[in-house]
Amino acid sequence: MRRWLHDQRRRLRVSTGASGSRAITSEKVRVVVGDDHPLFRDGVVRALTSSGSIEVVAEADDGPSALDAIRTHSPQVALLDYRMPGMDGAEVAAAVQRDELPTRVLLVSAHDESAIVFRALQEGAAGFLPKESTRSELINAVLDCAKGRDVVAPSLAAGLAGEIRKRAEPEGPVLSPREREVLKLIAAGSSIPAMAKELFLAPSTVKTHVQRLYEKLGVSDRGAAVAEAMRRKLLE
Repeated sequence: MRRWLHDQRRRLRVSTGASGSRAITSEKVRVVVGDDHPLFRDGVVRALTSSGSIEVVAEADDGPSALDAIRTHSPQVALLDYRMPGMDGAEVAAAVQRDELPTRVLLVSAHDESAIVFRALQEGAAGFLPKESTRSELINAVLDCAKGRDVVAPSLAAGLAGEIRKRAEPEGPVLSPREREVLKLIAAGSSIPAMAKELFLAPSTVKTHVQRLYEKLGVSDRGAAVAEAMRRKLLE
């Protein structure tokens, strides 16, 4: 998880949605479009096709059929709705990554909470766009994705960065080396005088460490401290 978070900080590229012209290559980018709402799907297909540089090779109205289309046509990009029947877009992205398929999955959704975007990228999606994206933003995102870039709409980038920072924070309290020593001695059943002798500290100092340890664990006695430490895997 930590390595993945580090990679996301380093690799994340933000789509600018610029409407500037792009050179049209002789070989079009092949795309599968998946969405369970026909009107939206048709609009996406029309927008991508109008670019002149994108070919929609298949359409799908649910997750399993989208995955089948990806396996059949091996497109460079699969542009999928995040929420689809059968399998959601993140699950399709995970299956594509698991099976080492060459397709990059770009998700669009009306649900753009940072936790959803984070989960989609963690599962293997190459990008995430809100459904209110403009035609040019959609086209540029698909072309960028086909070039191997990770694409996240600017409107989602700040929330995603906050989600990454939040999840990178260590789970549970951070104990000092001395507090860890005290915790081990508490678990071993040592008394305050015994701990003071073991650690070459005054009993009053040991009591201070014990109290701070209790505060960090959110407990008020030895038994609860040991139980909470075990739950948080602070004791080996």
